[in-house]
Amino acid sequence: MEEKEVKVEEQEKTEDINTEEEILNETGESEEVLVLKNTIETLENKVKQSQAELINYRKRKDEEVSNRLKFANQDLILEIIPVLDNFERAIKFANTKDESLSKFLDGFKLTYNSLLDTLKRYGVEEIPALGVEFDPNMHQAMLVEENKEKENNIVLEVLIKGYTLNGRVIRPASVKVNKLD
Repeated sequence: MEEKEVKVEEQEKTEDINTEEEILNETGESEEVLVLKNTIETLENKVKQSQAELINYRKRKDEEVSNRLKFANQDLILEIIPVLDNFERAIKFANTKDESLSKFLDGFKLTYNSLLDTLKRYGVEEIPALGVEFDPNMHQAMLVEENKEKENNIVLEVLIKGYTLNGRVIRPASVKVNKLD
């Protein structure tokens, strides 16, 4: 029995010697070095991927913040636009020869123009509609009429003006469109 124990001990010693000497591959590097190089390469790839994800995240966040700032006034502007519409209606129907009323309307027009200029400074633009081709992204067809003197799909009348804020439609123009059969 002692002989068997001695053989087992000798076998363990030779295995230890083999692991200590490390088996070399064709390039002359040990398996442990190859494993470590592979691990390093994998970790470097993960770091690069994480860095790319972080850069993309920052870009998305910057764009999101920029859009929030760019359109932060949208709700307020949407509340002001009906007031602008009322100014336009009042000015449109105010043809009078009464001098005192005429002076009042001049002040009304100045206020309207001031409000319009302020909105333009904040990026609000009127959507061109009258006489242009109907664009469902910018116009909302409320009525359809057949007028053979005009081209098909042309806006004949603007019922309610539309507006954009920094290039984004915030209220489409309500229009009457020409439809030829």
